Amino acid sequence: MSNPLRPPRGPHGAPAPDSRDHTGTPHGAPPPPRPDSATPVEPSGARRPTPAARLLESRHIGWAALTAALALPLVIATPYALNVMTGAALFVMLAVGLNIVVGYCGLLDLGYAAFFAVGAYTSGILAIELDIPLLATVPAVLVVTVVAGLVIGAPTLRLRSDYLAIVTLGFGEIIRITATNLEITGGPSGIYGIPGLWGDGPTDPALFYYITVGVVALAVLFAARLGRSRLGRAWRFVREDEDAAAAMGIRPHRVKLAAYVAGAVWGGLAGVLFGAQLSAVSPASFTFLWSALVLMAVVLGGMGSTPGVVAGAIAISLAPELLRQVQDYRFFVFGVLLIVVMVLRPQGLWPQRTRESARTAARSSARPTGTPASVAREESA
Repeated sequence: MSNPLRPPRGPHGAPAPDSRDHTGTPHGAPPPPRPDSATPVEPSGARRPTPAARLLESRHIGWAALTAALALPLVIATPYALNVMTGAALFVMLAVGLNIVVGYCGLLDLGYAAFFAVGAYTSGILAIELDIPLLATVPAVLVVTVVAGLVIGAPTLRLRSDYLAIVTLGFGEIIRITATNLEITGGPSGIYGIPGLWGDGPTDPALFYYITVGVVALAVLFAARLGRSRLGRAWRFVREDEDAAAAMGIRPHRVKLAAYVAGAVWGGLAGVLFGAQLSAVSPASFTFLWSALVLMAVVLGGMGSTPGVVAGAIAISLAPELLRQVQDYRFFVFGVLLIVVMVLRPQGLWPQRTRESARTAARSSARPTGTPASVAREESA
């Protein structure tokens, strides 16, 4: 009786030749799947994105939103409605700028209204004193806001967490109090008679709305591209773990300063359009409430998510107008609605993490069997 544990022997007692090929597969058995097989596999723990998620991830939704914004004046053409929609667009620009600072880089800035004020006062003073169109002041506003971002950010961004929030809040109040006490800024009354964009009186409300929407579209595109760039990835590293980012060769202070200056630029440009819309600016227009509302829009929409921030800013800016029917209770109802939304959706209306995981799941489900994990990580990046 042969031992089943002994290898088979040939007719003269020699070991029988192995019946497997070079791949280890017995002769006659079907070959194993090739590593480059096109058979898709579902990664463990990943779910296929729903049709609604695919719609939200589609780039066409951005074009649809822009088309709807451009078509609104054709449906609602009253001057009051145009002013409300222009104000909402300016609020979106502020939220997109602050999202670079808070959402991308994780810097808690409570004084963002300072750059809003710097842009508005710089453009207004130059346009009045030099008797030039407001558009001609844009290069000077860009320079002043960059310098202001560097001067404020260079010493303060070495702080972290609550300390940074307190210092930025202090700088925001310093800018407002300085504007209240300087003669060139008009003191508490502010400055009036700011010319239009072309220097010939107030700009037509419909034309001004279209110009504002165009600038906001550029801000959204700039922020989205910047978030996917190499600098954007460095911001996310610093946001998650600053010490680990420094160990990887990233210079945290320089990276944070770049985010702070980029946010300051869009805040200053929003200030230019704000002054052109109202033809006047005063310190009362740049209180801490502005910084708090813009930060609320970023948190409500989803920190780090550009589409989410746009949705949050529109909701924050238009909700008080839509609740005018309840008169004295509208701000109470507005606050209750915000609390309910934040309790039910603490990650925001359109969080960045959900969007990234949906993209990763969609790409992983279409990836061939045997694709290395390193390639998967490069694709998701």
